[in-house]
Amino acid sequence: MDLPRKLAGEALGTALLLAIVIGSGIMAERLAGGNVAVALLANTLATVGGLYILIEVFGPISGAHFNPAVSAVMAWRDELPKAALLPYIAAQLLGAMLGAWLAHAMFDLPILQFSTKMRTGTGQWIAEAVATAGLLLVILRAPAGRAAAMVASYIGAAYWFTASTSFANPAAAFGRMFSDSFAGIAPASAPGFVLAQLVGAATGLAIHNAFETRRHPAGHPNVIEASGSVEAGTAGQQTGVR
Repeated sequence: MDLPRKLAGEALGTALLLAIVIGSGIMAERLAGGNVAVALLANTLATVGGLYILIEVFGPISGAHFNPAVSAVMAWRDELPKAALLPYIAAQLLGAMLGAWLAHAMFDLPILQFSTKMRTGTGQWIAEAVATAGLLLVILRAPAGRAAAMVASYIGAAYWFTASTSFANPAAAFGRMFSDSFAGIAPASAPGFVLAQLVGAATGLAIHNAFETRRHPAGHPNVIEASGSVEAGTAGQQTGVR
């Protein structure tokens, strides 16, 4: 499976993920009658279901990262070719922006917009670090074939137990900058979130390594296996999401 096909999978999967997150936020805000808790619950449920399906669909194609922090960790572990890291990140960022625009188009909103929703402060940065560390730990330690359900469930829980509502994804922060909606984040707030997410990803990897007998285990029977296993000659293990 060649790199262009994988990049297309990452771009499309990330676009659909952002369309789900932003679109469900717009719909929830319109229908919740001002009840923010109900809006967040609706946004959570749509994200959990959508994320599970997207991981199942795109896992065998690209590894279903949809997240530069995840791709960076996979490249560090040699489960994604290092030469593919920057193209993966570019595809994810492009997909995130296009997903925001798609959500706006579906709800007859102006396509081009920037969020004015400020999300900042020590508590939110800590929350993003915790959310991202937990996400990477779940990805790296999920049993074979269970990563999709476990990742979706964790993100759903983290929507509620973190002060930031768990972006846990630099591409998500990037895409949400382009939507002045319930799920948006002001461009001025995004750098703090991204930095916290990268710290969290490194923390999650360190925790995983502390429990791992081998620092870089050969082959990982998980959703991320598909991202690099074909080139590494371990194609027989790449269907861990099935």
